[in-house]
Amino acid sequence: MPEANEPTAPAIEKVEKAPQRLTSMDAFRGLVMFLLLAESFHFAQVAKALGDTGVWAFLARQQDHVEWVGCVLHDIIQPGFSFLVGCAIAFSVVSRRARGQTIAAMAGHAVIRSLLLVLLGIFLRSTYTARTNFTFDDTLTQIGLGYVFLFALALRPARDQWIAFAVILVGYWALFAFWPLPGDDFNWKLAGVKKDWPHHLTGFAAHWNKNTNPAWAFDTWFMNLFPRQNPFRNHDGGYCTLNFIPTLATMLLGLRAGDLLRSVRAPREKIRWLCIAGVVGLTSGWLLGALGICPVVKRIWTPSWVLFSGGWCLLILAFLYTLIDVRGWRAWAFPLVVLGMNSIAAYMMDWLWKPFIEKNLVTHIGSVAFECLGKPYAPFLKGFGVVLVLWLFLYWMWKRKIFLRI
Repeated sequence: MPEANEPTAPAIEKVEKAPQRLTSMDAFRGLVMFLLLAESFHFAQVAKALGDTGVWAFLARQQDHVEWVGCVLHDIIQPGFSFLVGCAIAFSVVSRRARGQTIAAMAGHAVIRSLLLVLLGIFLRSTYTARTNFTFDDTLTQIGLGYVFLFALALRPARDQWIAFAVILVGYWALFAFWPLPGDDFNWKLAGVKKDWPHHLTGFAAHWNKNTNPAWAFDTWFMNLFPRQNPFRNHDGGYCTLNFIPTLATMLLGLRAGDLLRSVRAPREKIRWLCIAGVVGLTSGWLLGALGICPVVKRIWTPSWVLFSGGWCLLILAFLYTLIDVRGWRAWAFPLVVLGMNSIAAYMMDWLWKPFIEKNLVTHIGSVAFECLGKPYAPFLKGFGVVLVLWLFLYWMWKRKIFLRI
């Protein structure tokens, strides 16, 4: 008799008839990477030069994280990346088991991948520092910290995955909700935030304020276990290591979406499920914030943020899946697919190559060339050139089937 979670031969045969790779997922991953690379466009500089009004000002607002509560387009990058990791593992686990790979072998690969993601995240964050910057709030480190748990849950039935999702959200909410609020003697200097900071929440929602919460308290201990130039007191942006716990919930949403897409259900059923789940996520996340039960804060990855951002991810995936994999309209998405199929390489290039490319564009083409539309637009044109060079290199890799995998 097979184990409870071991697919029988007919089950494997059925899965093999389902899609093994979806162009829409690659396009979604490419969209996430494009939004990251698009930081090079320097919309804020152009908007400032033009008086901080109009379309450029709007684009600038979408290219910078909100201070605390709320969401702009830029805030969807990290949840999109995490969500897609969950989608991918749904395909990967079934494919590996169908090829006869043992659970022990897959578990070993998951542990190694987890470790590599954490180390790569630390390496990239240390690129422009005098010594190793041990930080764990980076996108890669966050995924790495939760990846082994994601793999273990990917082997479980859907019911167990939903139970884990609910336990994470409720448990993480309770951790913050029952954490004592700052008293009169609280050291605001230690927290690195002013007592009258305009983005502080009041009432019950104050349990999710910047650097006064349990995740921050954990980091004041955990981060100082590693060698540092100065003792860790706070993160300027309020990000925390423990964000990986609710990030795991985001990846679980991706896992459920991936399981749905790899199934043999009719495309219409898949689209309906993704749309309904997306609307439910958006609505419930927003409502929890509006009622003051749990504010929607990306920087500390609140449970309401999991639902709100997860809703957006589900709807974006539904849109791309409908256009690309169901309707067959693939040509327009090709530039995104090139980025998405080499997302790790694109992520590393974003950290390591952008300053080098921009400098050399100015050196060899001249700064005057980027002022052809006027000086205010020069930062955008230089950034466009950087992104174009990066994309062309990734296209060269794609043509030669060179894909960086971990």
